[in-house]
Amino acid sequence: MRVSLPAGIAIGLAALFSVFHLVLGVASFPYVRDVGPVLACMALYAAASAVAIFLPGRVLPVWAACFSLATALVMPVIAAPVVDLSDKDDWATWWVAAIGTLMVVLVVRGRRAFAWAGVGFVTLFVVAWAGPGAFGALGLVGNLTWVAVATGFAVAMDRANRATLDFVRAEQETADWQAAQDAHVFERQFRLSQTTRMALPMLQQVIEQGGELTEEQRAECLHLEQAIRDEIRGRSLLSDDVRDEVMRLRRRGATVQLHDDGGLDDLEVDDLRRVHAQVAEALRRAREADNVIVRTVAEGSGSAVTIVGLRLDTAASESAALGAGLDDEDDDEDDSVVLWLEIPRHVTA
Repeated sequence: MRVSLPAGIAIGLAALFSVFHLVLGVASFPYVRDVGPVLACMALYAAASAVAIFLPGRVLPVWAACFSLATALVMPVIAAPVVDLSDKDDWATWWVAAIGTLMVVLVVRGRRAFAWAGVGFVTLFVVAWAGPGAFGALGLVGNLTWVAVATGFAVAMDRANRATLDFVRAEQETADWQAAQDAHVFERQFRLSQTTRMALPMLQQVIEQGGELTEEQRAECLHLEQAIRDEIRGRSLLSDDVRDEVMRLRRRGATVQLHDDGGLDDLEVDDLRRVHAQVAEALRRAREADNVIVRTVAEGSGSAVTIVGLRLDTAASESAALGAGLDDEDDDEDDSVVLWLEIPRHVTA
């Protein structure tokens, strides 16, 4: 967002003033010694004005600003020798005001240094050529005044633009902060509702029985406590099917660990649903395992989730510790691994 005049109005005013100076140049033909230099100045001024006014962009390119400055330096040198200073007609020095207008355009287009260099040169040149009295008689005061006013206006507009950008940035930061707060509130509410939905029936039983729970009920309380922890530690791994399969494994006596390290944050909804379905299916296949570990894989890997199911065989562990059976061919495989699965992050056609 910028604070500025409508582009059409600014371009129209600048073009109108430029054409007016060209008309004054035509009107000066009867009052100059030679029309050729005047025509050359008019052509040069028209080209520089067209470039400075109609070139797209907010800030004028350096080459265009240099072209306008060169025009301001060349025009007095070409036009002054054919002007008769004894003639008091003001039309013959139309190029003084024309250069001032061109320098105002440079100020508006963001090239204030070039503009002040141009108006400073024409002021010094005219004073040296026509004397100190020309400072007021030939429009030099008007040139300096208009360039100064345009500079002040441009500086004020730049400050207004910066202030506007600061307000826009502050508004965006406020909106981001509000969105983050809303997300935190929603997350808290969701987790509270999820916890309430899971734990409320058991809490009601605890209240009704006065805390006197059976062994099965105590075990179910532990399962519910683990499920609530899953909602914190393994949130992205959970779906309704995954929750059901995890609870079945725990009720059977298995230990299930869910570790969400943020590896699923970049997945699309369809891929996430596919991963959840494959995790649930893998948990169904791991019903013979005593310890199941489900972990997300960091972004950048081809796998999204790894699932390991282990059987705790005490006899096999003791035999391995004593070195028994080292020569058996069957020991080439680890019988304690029930399931090892890597779920791909994306499915290739």
